[in-house]
Amino acid sequence: MYNFTFTTIGGNTRVHIATGEDIRHLGELDEKMWTVLSCPTTGLEISNESLRIIDTDNDGQIRLDEVVSAANRLCGIVRNPDILLEETDVMNIADFNEENAEAKQMADIAKEVVGDNATVALAQVQAAVAAIAVEQQPMPEAPYPADQIAAVHENEAAYNAWFRAAELEKLGLATADPEQKPKIEEKDWREMTAAIAAYEAKTAEITAANQAAVDAATGKYQPLIQLLLLKRDFYTLLKNYVSFQDFYNRERRADFQAGRLVIDQRACELCVRVADAAKMAAEAAQSGMYLLFCDCINKTQGKKMSIVAAMTQGDIHNLTVGKNAIFYDRNGLDYDAVVTKIIDNPISIRQAFWTPYRKFAEWVSGLINKSVAEKEANSIETLKSDATVATEKAKTEAAEPDKAPQKTPFDIAKFAGIFAAIGMAIGYLGAFCTSVVSGIAMLKWWQFVLVILGIMLCISGPSMLIAYFKLRRRNLAPVLNANGWAINAEAIINLPFGATLTTRAKYPIVKTKDPFAQNTTPTWAKWLIAIACLIVIAGILWLIGGLTWLGL
Repeated sequence: MYNFTFTTIGGNTRVHIATGEDIRHLGELDEKMWTVLSCPTTGLEISNESLRIIDTDNDGQIRLDEVVSAANRLCGIVRNPDILLEETDVMNIADFNEENAEAKQMADIAKEVVGDNATVALAQVQAAVAAIAVEQQPMPEAPYPADQIAAVHENEAAYNAWFRAAELEKLGLATADPEQKPKIEEKDWREMTAAIAAYEAKTAEITAANQAAVDAATGKYQPLIQLLLLKRDFYTLLKNYVSFQDFYNRERRADFQAGRLVIDQRACELCVRVADAAKMAAEAAQSGMYLLFCDCINKTQGKKMSIVAAMTQGDIHNLTVGKNAIFYDRNGLDYDAVVTKIIDNPISIRQAFWTPYRKFAEWVSGLINKSVAEKEANSIETLKSDATVATEKAKTEAAEPDKAPQKTPFDIAKFAGIFAAIGMAIGYLGAFCTSVVSGIAMLKWWQFVLVILGIMLCISGPSMLIAYFKLRRRNLAPVLNANGWAINAEAIINLPFGATLTTRAKYPIVKTKDPFAQNTTPTWAKWLIAIACLIVIAGILWLIGGLTWLGL
């Protein structure tokens, strides 16, 4: 049994693929030790052509046995599998294992392409294929213009149905709507459709024959092209399949990382394409990460994509749905991005500390805004009502000038209960404040500080504790699972690693004077205000006996 090298990456022990022999013995690795069991052939930053070569059953998913099969084939073609670690599409002719029949055929074709050169590159083989001239059979002449043929296909079902109904109508079995009658006789229609069908059948036949001729002329080069593609991309796939070596290597990017999102003075490096927005929104919430869903578009090239970006540093008060940003794909192409959905989870312990206060402030602000809006609406309604009453009253007084309005006498008994209730409320409030001040006065200064800290801990402690456990268990697996991956091990994003996935702007210390800075209070005025505040505080402490409590 081959001895693989294991390492701890992302909170899990994983196999480390670092040599050609590791690739040669990949089939001996216990499938339970693979990080991934299946991944899609789309949405990755690896050539789709390379992925289709590995996907031998063409079901759009690359499974473990297909990866092993590709590894075995490659290791049989090359003399030394260490060359697969180069991740290039250039290969030395001497590296072909000519004891293998398939490899010998590839070596012969490579020599044919490059002549006396010692190496063969993918671009050279593709250029040789492009230079092949294959005699093509001419296409038949169309019986009708293209737009007329398109119109026939568009109306074919409706016309055939009407002509069929007309035949049945003669037998008394149906009724053909005269208003839907085609503007062509049935005989002419049948001749036209038959001619078009014959033309299209002949076109398809010649197209297939021409493609077969091209395949016959270029087919011998395809195995070599596939080999060079896999020599370039296969090891990259392994590092993102058998283990997540590229993901946890900050000098590289994993094949599922689509690019970089710049927003709110931060750059998010963990951006993943979204294949199914509804499924992603439902499953990604389990990741424990603060996620930004964005729609991205490059108008100059007409490219669009949807991504989800993980925010792992900073605050969230400027992050809102509808906020604009810039996204750069792996090729450096920029896209206009707009935030369409946010999944709220803790970003940091510091942010979690202020979360209760932020939410309370938002709640209070919402209540105030709601109350002000209601009062404004009520005031407008009251003004309208008063105006209506005043108008009606004026009309009544004008119509009956001798009738004086009756005044309701003031009833002091009616307000006695209200005054008593207000007095009791003020009394209870005063007693409460007195008891609080008395309790504080009995404490020593350090005990008072502990009380304040205890109150803050009671408010922020639960939020910070929950954030701590969530931040330690942030997991990329649900995000990838929503894109069709079968993740076999967690992909933990702990605090130290998360800090590397989002970078913040760092400004140098600036000593220049801002010409548009707001006017500040003079220094002498600041000292005067500070002394006045100290005098007021000292006076309050003297009144409540606080100076004695402090030993002063």
